[in-house]
Amino acid sequence: MKIESRLAQIGSIEEPVTGAVSFPVYQATAFRHPKLGQSTGFDYARTKSPTRKVLEDAIAGLESGDAGFACSSGMAALQTIFAYFSQGDHLIVSLDLYGGTYRLLERIMSRFGVTATYVDTNDLDALEGAYQANTKGLVIETPTNPLMMITDLELVCTWARKKGIVSIVDNTLLTPYLQRPIELGADIVIHSATKYLGGHNDVLAGLIVTKGKELSEQMAILHNSIGAVLGPQDSWLLMRGMKTLALRMERHEQNATAIANFLLEHPLISNVYYPALESHPGHAIQNKQSSGNTGIFSFKVNDARLVEPILRHIKLIAFAESLGGVESLMTYPAVQTHADIPLEIRQQIGVDDRLLRFSVGIEHVDDIIGDLSNALQAAQAELEGASQS
Repeated sequence: MKIESRLAQIGSIEEPVTGAVSFPVYQATAFRHPKLGQSTGFDYARTKSPTRKVLEDAIAGLESGDAGFACSSGMAALQTIFAYFSQGDHLIVSLDLYGGTYRLLERIMSRFGVTATYVDTNDLDALEGAYQANTKGLVIETPTNPLMMITDLELVCTWARKKGIVSIVDNTLLTPYLQRPIELGADIVIHSATKYLGGHNDVLAGLIVTKGKELSEQMAILHNSIGAVLGPQDSWLLMRGMKTLALRMERHEQNATAIANFLLEHPLISNVYYPALESHPGHAIQNKQSSGNTGIFSFKVNDARLVEPILRHIKLIAFAESLGGVESLMTYPAVQTHADIPLEIRQQIGVDDRLLRFSVGIEHVDDIIGDLSNALQAAQAELEGASQS
């Protein structure tokens, strides 16, 4: 069955009693045992919940994994994965990454003796240079957030497997509709499901998918023991959002590509970071390992003084954190999503005071471009006015 059909049919044949095509929200935390020594398969909601199980089975299938785990947020999912590692373990991590991941590693996991080295994960020489005898995990974002750097997953996951390293891929920006890292050799896939999978800026969730019996069993123990699980109502909301994922991702990509090309020609813009563009250094790899592009990209204005008036003048586009919803959002990474990353690292990778991140929604592309164009024009006018006064 094609992935579009599998997405649309999530939960539609899972309720045998009533035949409900929208799987019910089972709010129960406790479940009756038929008799001593017997279980319906559900005992306590932290361990397993009917609504959450349908979601977990769905994401495992979509990502070609063996088991899925739904968590209360993307960060909760990441913490659950990091709990797999032990004191003294070392991780290699994508250099350009979400600031919350860096914060969790450096402020929390470091206290438990887990260390990390940050490199361009598409550079095998850099990976070899970062490798240590105690290296146990490789954490990859592709595309990265916010500079959209691309990692050749098949190449790098093969390298990790030869080293005996667990490869973990954040697939938030592309989703299984466009990219399936496990099929390219990854061991674990993680999603901030708050973003494209949920798609409506109304549910906070994280998802984990594992490949292999032993790894899946160990993750199940961590998921149950840590207990940062997704509730039934949020599980239902997430499933409802995922049903339209294919349609939304197609519109996100269509809009983002048009807007990225518009900005490429704009005199106030110096750089556009979007893998769909032929000028992007990761364009060929992206085309090889995925079937399309995400709806988020970043761009740099010529002058940092343009940032504040642009964010003040956008109207249709919201100045807000997060990404992946049907509404267009713009973010200033240097002071928002990536503020926890040290200045020297931000400067090294290019997350400076001229960079804006744009999560393109599914509104009509002419309206989005019109709003952006008006904001750029107003910002330019203010800058020129200030220079003349």
